[in-house]
Amino acid sequence: MPALPNPEYLKIEDNEKQILKLLDQLVLAPRVKALEWSHVTKQTPNMKIGYPGQHLASLITGVHGSRTGARGDDLEDGSEVKSCSRVDQLDSCKDCSNKVLRIEAVCPHCGSENLKRMDDSKWLFTVKTEDELKLLTEDIERVFLTIADYPNFSANDFETIRFQAFEIWNTDVRHEHFKTIMSNYYYKIFLEHIKKNPNKTPAPKNFWPYSYQFYLCNPIKVFQATVSDANTEPKVEIDLFVDPSKDRSELTAESMPTSLINMDELKILSMEENRNIIEPQLNSGTFDDLRDLTEKKTINKKKLVQLLPFINQDARALLDLRDTDKIAIAKTAYKRR
Repeated sequence: MPALPNPEYLKIEDNEKQILKLLDQLVLAPRVKALEWSHVTKQTPNMKIGYPGQHLASLITGVHGSRTGARGDDLEDGSEVKSCSRVDQLDSCKDCSNKVLRIEAVCPHCGSENLKRMDDSKWLFTVKTEDELKLLTEDIERVFLTIADYPNFSANDFETIRFQAFEIWNTDVRHEHFKTIMSNYYYKIFLEHIKKNPNKTPAPKNFWPYSYQFYLCNPIKVFQATVSDANTEPKVEIDLFVDPSKDRSELTAESMPTSLINMDELKILSMEENRNIIEPQLNSGTFDDLRDLTEKKTINKKKLVQLLPFINQDARALLDLRDTDKIAIAKTAYKRR
């Protein structure tokens, strides 16, 4: 079944122009003001992305919201929207363990420059019943994920911000791992926690951007924008915008960095029967050079990334979810009491 947006719901036009206007007025300009006040108040200027993410989702997809706030469908076509932001997260000092604002270059408590910059915001999925599980993984056609982060985080560049949007379609078999992951959470984690403590609600499912499980779901990027001089005079450039009417099943899923794979997974990729899939993706060296890496006790990640920096969805189809992401079938039916 194709991952095709329903044209009946595509009602918003002039999308890219409106996206630029929305980011400026609803996100970036208010953030610049918050940064200015943060120097005075020492409060975090954290850019809350929840409701702005809903607006952005509508403009990217061309689909109106359903006018239900947080209590119904996020978009008129039934799509589920999840947003997270890694911008302006609260940091900490590695020496004294006190909190440090992102705008602070040294710890205000001890003067140390040894800071732990945080980059761990994630999407949260709440699944408390089998009906909610079915809704999320079967009834809803599209799961729409937005994220705001720093593309140059490792270089401590906090002046450049990136907005991205990804889609996962329950109607497309290549995204089937999403259902497995959410089912695993509900049956293996949520219900097991309820058994142990019926009066305590388990934490929602953490779905981590750029993780192994994220890439095995074969997410499709449909939008990307980069903001330069984000802390003073933000300038936005749209790098990618997929037409809302485009059949998503015709789009290429995101490539996965091989730095995420373990030795068992590398051994699978380097099996002789997989040569025709892996060899065209090599960046340097030969397939036999890749196989040589499996002869060691641990992976030489630097060499691996030189040989094979990324793998596409055809290569990922050779891999399975890890044990923590597989469904564990309960031997007895769940009973609340």
